[in-house]
Amino acid sequence: MKHISVLLNESIDGLNIKSDDVIVDGTLGGGGHTLEIIHRFGSKVKIICLDLDSDAIARSKKLIDETESNVAYVNIGFQDIDKALDGLGVKSVDKILLDLGLSSFQLEEGNRGFSFSKDEPLLMTMNKSPQSDDVTAYGIVNTWDEETLADIIFGFGEERFSRKIAKAIVAARLEKEIKTTFDLVEIIEKTVGKFYRGKKINPSTRTFQAIRIATNSELSNLEQVIQKGFSYLSQGGRMAIISFHSLEDRIVKKAFVELKEKGEANIITKKPIVPSDNEIKLNPRSRSSKLRIIEKL
Repeated sequence: MKHISVLLNESIDGLNIKSDDVIVDGTLGGGGHTLEIIHRFGSKVKIICLDLDSDAIARSKKLIDETESNVAYVNIGFQDIDKALDGLGVKSVDKILLDLGLSSFQLEEGNRGFSFSKDEPLLMTMNKSPQSDDVTAYGIVNTWDEETLADIIFGFGEERFSRKIAKAIVAARLEKEIKTTFDLVEIIEKTVGKFYRGKKINPSTRTFQAIRIATNSELSNLEQVIQKGFSYLSQGGRMAIISFHSLEDRIVKKAFVELKEKGEANIITKKPIVPSDNEIKLNPRSRSSKLRIIEKL
C-alpha cells in the first residue's frame, strides 16, 4: 500500500525552506512530506521526525535511509516537541510541519480500530503499545458514563444524534462488552442508521472521530504543539499545519490570529489552502483538508 501525502507541494512550498534549515516533521506518518523535502534539498537541511507510532517510524526510516539525508527520529507525540528538541540539544528550528491526518497504514493495516470498515480491536490509540492505564476507545465505550459519552460524541464529532448513540452504547454494554469496531458499528447502525440513508457520510463517521479525538487528547495536544513549537521557531521561521475537520481548523485559526494580534507573527495563508479537484479525485481522503501557515516575526 502506498500512503499519499495530502497537500504535499503546497505545504512544502509554503514553508519556504532554505539550505541549512532545521525542520521538524511533527507527524512523520507515512514519511511523504519528509521524503519530498529530502528529494528537493537532500542533506542540505536537517529534519527532526516525530511520531508516537513506532511502526510509522520504522516503516518510514527504511525509505528515508535509502536517501542522502540528515534525519533524526524521536518516538514521541508532537505535543512533547519541547522534550524532543531539548533531548537533541536543539535550541531553535526554522520550519515545523504538522499533518494531522491518519496515515493510510494506520487506517488499513494498524489493527488498532481507527477504521469502522474493518473489524479490529477497539483501541484507537496512536501509541502502538498502550499501557494498562492509558486511555483507549475500549475503555471509553465500556466505562465512561452516558452523559460524558454524549458530550464527547457531540463536542468532538459534531454528531446531532449523540444522546441516542450514548444511550445505546450504555444499554449494549450491560448485555456484553463492546470489544471491536464492528461491535460499535452495529450499535450505531441500529440506533441512527435510518437517519443516514441516502447520505454520503457513514453513520459511524462522527462517533468514531469523536472517540479517536478523546482517546488521544488530540485537540489539547494540538493547542500545546502550536504554543510550544512557535516558541522554538527562529525569526522568520514558519509553521504549516494541515487539519482535517472543523474542530482542528478552528483551533489552528484561533491560535494563529492570536499570535498575529500580539504582533508576534504574520499569517501567510489569508485563507486556508485546500486540495485541488484533481487531488481529491486521486485521494478522496484529502477532501476535507485545510492548510494554514504562519511566520514568526
